[in-house]
Amino acid sequence: MSASRALLSSPHGGAGPASTKARARLAASSIPFARLRARTAILSSPAATAPVTSSEPRRRISRSVSDSAPRAKPAVLVAEKLGEAGLDVLRQFADVECAYGMSPAELLAKVAQFDALIVRSGTKVTREVLEAGRGRLRVVGRAGVGIDNVDLQAATEAGCLVVNAPTANTVAAAEHGIALLACMARNVSQADAALKAGKWQRTKYVGVSLVGKTLAIMGFGKVGSEVARRAKGLGMHVIAHDPYAPADKARAIGAELVSFEEAIAKADFISLHMPLTPATSKVFKDESFGKMKTGVRIINVARGGVIDEDALVRALDSGKVAQAALDVFTVEPPPKDSKLVLHENVTVTPHLGASTVEAQEGVAIEIAEAVAGALRGELAATAVNAPMVPAEVLSELAPYVSLAEKLGRLAVQLVAGESGIKGVKVVYTSARDPDDLDTRLVRAMVTKGIVEPVSSTFVNLVNADYTAKQRGLRIAEERVSHDNPAAEAPLESIQVRLSHVQSKFAGAISDGGDIVVVGRVKYGVPHLTVVGPYEVDVSLEGNLILCRQIDQPGMIGKVGNILGQRNVNVSFMSVGRTSRGKQAIMAIGVDEEPDKKTLEKIGAIPAIEEFVFVEL
Repeated sequence: MSASRALLSSPHGGAGPASTKARARLAASSIPFARLRARTAILSSPAATAPVTSSEPRRRISRSVSDSAPRAKPAVLVAEKLGEAGLDVLRQFADVECAYGMSPAELLAKVAQFDALIVRSGTKVTREVLEAGRGRLRVVGRAGVGIDNVDLQAATEAGCLVVNAPTANTVAAAEHGIALLACMARNVSQADAALKAGKWQRTKYVGVSLVGKTLAIMGFGKVGSEVARRAKGLGMHVIAHDPYAPADKARAIGAELVSFEEAIAKADFISLHMPLTPATSKVFKDESFGKMKTGVRIINVARGGVIDEDALVRALDSGKVAQAALDVFTVEPPPKDSKLVLHENVTVTPHLGASTVEAQEGVAIEIAEAVAGALRGELAATAVNAPMVPAEVLSELAPYVSLAEKLGRLAVQLVAGESGIKGVKVVYTSARDPDDLDTRLVRAMVTKGIVEPVSSTFVNLVNADYTAKQRGLRIAEERVSHDNPAAEAPLESIQVRLSHVQSKFAGAISDGGDIVVVGRVKYGVPHLTVVGPYEVDVSLEGNLILCRQIDQPGMIGKVGNILGQRNVNVSFMSVGRTSRGKQAIMAIGVDEEPDKKTLEKIGAIPAIEEFVFVEL
């Protein structure tokens, strides 16, 4: 079953009819859903690591113990109204409780009973909420784009993945922005109110044309770029400011990227589409308004906090800003006596940017799928507090994500218990230009693999980097060019190198004195290709026994015979050596974890110098 199909399938059965209908409705809405989830346990509980050593000083054994008990059906708390299409998706795999309108105290009392929490913009997911859910709460889903109501730092520290639904309401928000733009330019709301009050005032409400006017789009993400496309269709000249937007993307739409100061100085209309962050909070203030054209018009369908509302009132009163059209406010709902809301030159709507039938259904399905995938341990392109990479990159890197984590897990299990890890280097070999190689996700998974088996706290992809920093673990990266123009794979190999450590398996020590393991992806499967100075070729699956031995005939048979007698099935085996008749390393994959007696029998073979058991 593919990862995408699995999202709509219950772990207790196939996809239900409600799920199928929801998918059909989503497809009909023509909303682009760009995401891919690779099957890798990014949210699984850490396995404990317990060393077992033999009595002989030259032979060392290590084994990892994991809890393989089946997991209960996950529980999802939906704190704000979610469309039935999304609830149908959730009910295919989880127990769902809808508790709308909870007070903060009620949420605190409830959250510890759930694996996932879904909110919209009205519920504050504070540090206190995340602390209350610590130990069980694994995912927070924000049904929409903005995540300023979620404490991301606290979520990251708790290992709680935050996902949002950024694509489903993109078109709706862009359309609402254009609607406010046109409404404001032609005084529609004011003229409507006057006529309903019995006043026929044609001359008072003469508007301005949009053709030929300059629109500055502040924030050129998904919504901003959609607004740009529509504004170009209206004959407007579009400029944009976004320090993170690629210039070629803007050029393709027909927009010009400019500085913040240039954008606000040249614009006849300014449309805001930026997130609310410490850097953007009240970025539109007295000083900013002072640099604008007299008579500028402002639209905000993004976040209320990016505008200093008192400063905007002053700019409106002075005529510097001719009009404003606002869908969002610093405090929602705003006070009934708000000077801004009541201003005659302000058009307001109650946060309706995503309020279309199609968008509401799309958001519900998108967040339900994101939460479902996260609870299954799959990667989500909409993750907010984990490395975010485009869906096409996720698709390409999926097998390397698993390889990276397993190399990290293998490397850390080769470290002697008394030796602390401080320095880690991850080396990527690739035929691609370093600028075209996005390794953030791969690096995070190496970190997870290294930290998880040796940490007493819950560790996953979300908080792996944070936990590593707390432990003083420094992780460096290096990219090595691979001269193979015909290579299609993004990575030829990944090397994990642990420096300044003692190893419980001397065979993993390279000439430089570091623990070194190298792997690559073959036919979509992670493979171990190098341990220390030895070349091997084994699949990185299940359990692995590494033996360093004298290179002599019969060793494979002796080890295999012991495992067979003890009813341990061998799944694969590879032998590598530095030179004939000297030392060699044997890598053996086994389906089950051998008991202590079996491992001791292997260690008792005279030519075996040392061995280690690891669980991947």
